[in-house]
Amino acid sequence: PEGGTIQQMPKKKKEDVVVNKTPAQSIADGKAIFSRTCVACHQSEGQGIKAVFPPLAKSDFLNKNKDTAIDAVLFGLKGEITVNGEKYNSVMPSQSLSDQEVADVMNYVYNIWGNDKTIITPAEIKKRRGN
Repeated sequence: PEGGTIQQMPKKKKEDVVVNKTPAQSIADGKAIFSRTCVACHQSEGQGIKAVFPPLAKSDFLNKNKDTAIDAVLFGLKGEITVNGEKYNSVMPSQSLSDQEVADVMNYVYNIWGNDKTIITPAEIKKRRGN
């Protein structure tokens, strides 16, 4: 054979994979992502840790502006915020998740614990990411 190396087709990045999920599938997948990525700080019922990590349950911060919430996951968050009338001043690192994973975990959080049932698409995440 010609050439001394094995050639491979370029692999798609996670962000390039298009998955047409139902909202129910996205929420179910988001639960698994939450369990491995978010639970340590925000706790199993989204209650957070008082004065350290804000709650995601019944969160006025999340329900007020989904773009701000998306940006917190994509780019991290630092500085003082107020959630449900309490001040928090911690650091949330950006998360290394694909557009689909971010949509899934946010759909889980928005559709449980008394939040406003928002559904977010991977296209919205991609737009916020700026690519």
